[in-house]
This record gives sequence, structure tokens and C-alpha cells, in this order.
Amino acid sequence: MSSQGFYPFIHTITPFITERCLEQIKLDMCYNKFGGNILSCGASFDYAWDGASHHCYTDLAVLIMLPGMEVIQPGSTKEVDILLKSQYNNGKPTYFRLSDHPHDIDVAVEFGKGVILKDSGAKLTIMTAGPLLGNVFKACQDLKVNLVYFHTIKPIDKAIISKFKETDIMVFHDAFGLYEAIAEVPNLSLSYHGLPDRFCDWYGTLEDIRKKIGLDPESIRNTIKQTSRRLD
Repeated sequence: MSSQGFYPFIHTITPFITERCLEQIKLDMCYNKFGGNILSCGASFDYAWDGASHHCYTDLAVLIMLPGMEVIQPGSTKEVDILLKSQYNNGKPTYFRLSDHPHDIDVAVEFGKGVILKDSGAKLTIMTAGPLLGNVFKACQDLKVNLVYFHTIKPIDKAIISKFKETDIMVFHDAFGLYEAIAEVPNLSLSYHGLPDRFCDWYGTLEDIRKKIGLDPESIRNTIKQTSRRLD
């Protein structure tokens, strides 16, 4: 369809459209430079109750490595609307990681641009992406930290990262990919707080899984406070 001038949209559950189809994305789209829009749902643990076959947390990390690929993780309906309209017909393969658990924070939206939500002149900067912003924002609301949010993972906004390169940076994310993208900026003091090196074999809701792995607001807040005390 792309070779004939159309703008294809492909949509299904995240592990089936990214991990299982990786070779087709790599060769049919990226290698041939055919544009198209891959829209997933149920990423990370949105389908927590369906087990490991329906969990997906490597999609962002894998797709940012493909030449020419754009990778977007919108965290709200507003972000989906603006980014989809701005990118769907640009002739590039573009991945949109969608979620039915959006955050409700109103952020500025421009493709490829990160958003500074809080600049306290602090020694510690928190960076996050996607729907998890809701928990992260709540966790550090009254703490003296800087907070930076990304809805575009590739191309990552290196300028906004560099603005905070003299601070300690903590990346809170429920997937792999954001930390790796941020690490493209050299000489950062960078740490990742998110997924353990094991399969998620617990069942329940998304909130249950986030609490289990320390990504609920209280756990995030405690981790930030521990690091802040070390830096003071």
C-alpha cells in the first residue's frame, strides 16, 4: 500500500505487532523505506491478567534500533491526536505505543520535543514517558526535583536532556527503550528504575503490577527521596 502512495495503518496487541513481526518491520518497512503507521495496544502490563504472552516491554527498545524508524509513546488522548495527525503521512515507518490507561496531565505536544514539567534548579532530575507520567507526577509534586517528560522516544530530544546533564538523572519507566534513548547523550549520571530482570508471572490489574515492581506513586516517591538525601 505504501508503495502505491497510501498511508497504511496497522493495529493489534503490542507483542503480536512488534516482537512477533519484527523482521517484517525491519525489512518490508525500514529497509525499503516504506512509510506506514503501526499502532499497538496493551503494552507493558495493560493486559496484566493475560500473562506473559500478552505482556510487552521490549518493543520500544527494539524499534528505536531500526534505521529510519520513528517511535512514539503518547501518554494521553491529546498526545495521540496531535502526534498522529502530524506524523501519519510523512513517508516514514512510525510506531505509536497506545494505552487505555492514559494520564490526565495537560502537556505541550510537539513531535521530537521533550517537556519540562518542573525545573526547580535541583541536583536531581526525573525523566519518564507515556502513561506512567500520572504516577511519577503525583510522586514528586512537592519534592525539590526537576521533571522532564517525553512522548517521542525516537528521535529523542537531546537538547532538553543536555540541559540537565550536570544533574543526577533518574529514569522511571515501565518498559525498556527510554533509558537507552536518553543514554545517547554522553557523560550523564544516569540510573534506571523500572522493570526487574525477570518475567512478570504475577496476575492482577495494571496497578497491581506497577506496585509489585515499585512504580506506584508511593514507591516512586520513596526511591526519589532516598536519592535526594544522598545528593544533599
